[in-house]
Amino acid sequence: MISTMFAGLLAVVALGPDEPRAIPLWPNGAPGFEARRIEPEQAKDYWVKNVHNPSITAFLPPKEKATGAAVVICPGGGHRLLVYNAEGVEAARYLNGIGVAAYALKYRLGREQGSPYRIEVHALADGQRAVRLVRSRAAEWGIDPKRVGIMGFSAGGEVASMVAFTPGAGDPKAEDPVDRLDARPDFLIQVYPGPIGIPEAIPKDAPPAFLIVANDDRGASRSIARLFQGYRDAGVPVEAHVFARGGHAFNMGKRSRLASLRRWPERLADWMQDNELLTPSKNPPARR
Repeated sequence: MISTMFAGLLAVVALGPDEPRAIPLWPNGAPGFEARRIEPEQAKDYWVKNVHNPSITAFLPPKEKATGAAVVICPGGGHRLLVYNAEGVEAARYLNGIGVAAYALKYRLGREQGSPYRIEVHALADGQRAVRLVRSRAAEWGIDPKRVGIMGFSAGGEVASMVAFTPGAGDPKAEDPVDRLDARPDFLIQVYPGPIGIPEAIPKDAPPAFLIVANDDRGASRSIARLFQGYRDAGVPVEAHVFARGGHAFNMGKRSRLASLRRWPERLADWMQDNELLTPSKNPPARR
């Protein structure tokens, strides 16, 4: 218990005074698990786990570069841990560099040893709540609530799929005003995703998608093939990039020896530019 608490404290102490802070998705803890919100996360090297108080960490671009677009980022890790630095923080920093607000999500892990959570229930709830929470604070963060996307890596791609393809209309009578907002993202970014959450047929109102994978990643390449064909069948805009080599978990490409993978984020920036996601709103909300 002491080592667990120490690891959680390290994760907090490592943050400098100007570093982003985690924002719990629910102020009093996740519904049904409120008592567990005080349990510290475990963090070491590249990963975070033991997530009982799901949260987003906001990374905001400089005001002079801000476009008004926003992305909720779901790191991978097989639902046993979160590859939080390489598939959360690094992705957020890149998006900030092209003027996009980014929100790294720590969602509950359904396959962690002893976990009481279910992927299709609790990870989905965390993803939906994250999108709603970002939209609820659009004025504060200077973002356009109609340009909020979701991005997933590996298992985080399964969370992104569930959020993108599950009806997410808000409840206008909800006591919590955040729950009155729509949870469906306006665009979808999938980086070598797993298969969970991909429906048999992509709905015709699905958000436009950007897909990327390495051909020698057999599992994720099947997911991308299903998504790509499903999007084409539905007549929904989609762009896919399949690299010849790279395997699984190349993250943002920074550690790859392959030039194509090192530069794959540029393809994402091109797609976002082509879809006017990087074009500043004419009447953007002022960041408070």
